Amino acid sequence: MDNTEDAEGQRQKELMLRGESYDPTCKLLMLEREKAHDACFVFNNTRYEKDRLRLIREELNINFPEDSQPWIIPPFYCDYGYNIHVGKDAFINFNCVFLDVVKITLGDNCFMGPGVQMYTARHPLDHKLRSTFLEDAREITIGNDCWIGGSAVFCPGSSVGDRVVVGAGAVVTKKFPSDVVIAGTPATIIRHLDPRDGSQREA
Repeated sequence: MDNTEDAEGQRQKELMLRGESYDPTCKLLMLEREKAHDACFVFNNTRYEKDRLRLIREELNINFPEDSQPWIIPPFYCDYGYNIHVGKDAFINFNCVFLDVVKITLGDNCFMGPGVQMYTARHPLDHKLRSTFLEDAREITIGNDCWIGGSAVFCPGSSVGDRVVVGAGAVVTKKFPSDVVIAGTPATIIRHLDPRDGSQREA
């Protein structure tokens, strides 16, 4: 990239990371996505866990504590990698997809079933503006000690607090407090939990 392309790429990246409207087709961001996709390919075809752990940190640039080992079972897919922050002892099962245009945060001891999808990117409702490829994004946050069922989908800006259970196939479209079970499309609270032992309690 020449200096003009480099400066424009940095500007678009800064807009992206701030959650503002940006152009994902700029050369810098396209190169960063290609690098992450290539790293995912290598990760998904690497047999040994110790080698995959190195790839998670050094090639995918996923952020996690030094004294922890996240369990990410391939295949796994992401757009950038560096916007993913994983707490201690997280477990991410087969075939999960993280579109990490902005930050995706998983708390400590988060268990994630297969096929979970996390989408931070948003596209305009206006079809003319959408055709320009401009987009923005909203962060997704998962609290500590959560259990996320297989094939759950998290939409831009959604979040759950601590000790939340998300039913399989749920579509999470908004923010939820701690100590609840949510399920459905769109997800709603179906049970309140006692934070001491996870037993059901009255709302």
